[in-house]
Amino acid sequence: MRKLLTLLVFGLSLAASAGDLAWETDFEKAKAQAAKENKTILINFTGSDWCGWCKKLDREVFTKDEFSAFADDSLVLVKIDFPRFTKLPEAQEKSNWALYEKYGVEGFPAIFLVDPNGTVKLRTGYMRGGPETYIKHLKVKI
Repeated sequence: MRKLLTLLVFGLSLAASAGDLAWETDFEKAKAQAAKENKTILINFTGSDWCGWCKKLDREVFTKDEFSAFADDSLVLVKIDFPRFTKLPEAQEKSNWALYEKYGVEGFPAIFLVDPNGTVKLRTGYMRGGPETYIKHLKVKI
């Protein structure tokens, strides 16, 4: 019984970490990392606690192992969040709004691929088809 419980706990911990991604919130740090690692930056403008399409994109693509593996190899991930039910630190909120205006975001989710200088390579959003379709869509501009 003890072995079964140990295996169950171990399995649940693996499942909880599957597809977990490291999202940066500091765009300047992300640019420096992208330049150092020769990667493209994916900026995810999201309303994480209220936007249905944002939650759908996260659930169908960003939490999947296929996307995680692709991101580890090719991307620096940046989440620029505009929550309604959670208060961000004032500096983060100010920084997020500055990036929102800089990139001309018109709705959520807004996904941008940018080079380490911040130049836009692709502007997109939610797409049907899961991680394989989304990765294929992004690879065209990487």
